[in-house]
Amino acid sequence: MRSAIYIGLLSIIHFGCLSVRPTQRITFTAPDAFPEGIAYDKAADVYYVSSARMGTIGKVTPSGVYTVLHSDTSLKSTYGMKIHPDGKRLFVCASDANYSKYTSPDTRNKMMRLISIDLATGNKVADINLANLYEGKHFANDLVFDDKGNLYLTDSYSNAIIKVDAAGRPSVFSKSPLFKSEGIGLNGLVYHPGGFLLVNSTGKGTLYKVDINNGQNVQPVKSSMYFIGADGMLLNDQNTLTILVNGGNDKVMKLSTEDNWASVKLSGTTLIVDRFTYPATATFKGDEIWVMNANFHQLNDSTAFHTRNFAIQKAVIKPVPKKFSE
Repeated sequence: MRSAIYIGLLSIIHFGCLSVRPTQRITFTAPDAFPEGIAYDKAADVYYVSSARMGTIGKVTPSGVYTVLHSDTSLKSTYGMKIHPDGKRLFVCASDANYSKYTSPDTRNKMMRLISIDLATGNKVADINLANLYEGKHFANDLVFDDKGNLYLTDSYSNAIIKVDAAGRPSVFSKSPLFKSEGIGLNGLVYHPGGFLLVNSTGKGTLYKVDINNGQNVQPVKSSMYFIGADGMLLNDQNTLTILVNGGNDKVMKLSTEDNWASVKLSGTTLIVDRFTYPATATFKGDEIWVMNANFHQLNDSTAFHTRNFAIQKAVIKPVPKKFSE
């Protein structure tokens, strides 16, 4: 039986977790920011974080000091981000998906930009408009680089993957009928050195394998469960993947494959005691996985209090008994 109910069952697998403390957090104050994207900079030893509410790009020290790296209200909202392989630039998805304090009718569900920021100065060095590539609603959500410096970006409203080559030229990479979904669709993605992308769908809870040399060669990855609310992903190694799930489930899970990503099994999960609050994206700090708690449940509730404090949280993934992974 393929069911999102399995995710709920996982929360009680480790019955001894009540005596375990939540995992380590870096708490920082950034009023009304609601960071969604995160990227760790090893050279500077800081975390860069985006802002769905303000569009601001900030940085957070391991001790929890938040400062602004780049501010521009025309960005509306910023989401997924990655540091370029050269280590000098931060690439960020910018859109107006109606979370922004600065949302407006001319940009809402229409704007889709890719910007890059010079990490030494905080200045914007590139701003690529992607909204004119095709008609429809747009939501630039997450991005990843391949081994040749090409960038791939998900449009969660039109369910497309956009490619921006190393020279900054954008094109439609993949717009398969298999991606079709209502609401937020394609979201997190990773590049696999075997020559393909793995991308998830938030609304459908499915995972797809996309040939890097042919974007129309899309294969659904078989699984015994759905990952409804799937968001950011990280590739741990050739055969394991970290996937974040939110919107009620609020878990960080490890998926494993034995057939080159034709299918996956659940092999690990975080504990319910860790209390992630809408985990959106994650970043590696060495071998550690650190998660941005986006607190989007407050943005989705017009009566909710908007917190001033946010937390980057360490994910400790525990093995899942075999009977739950099949």
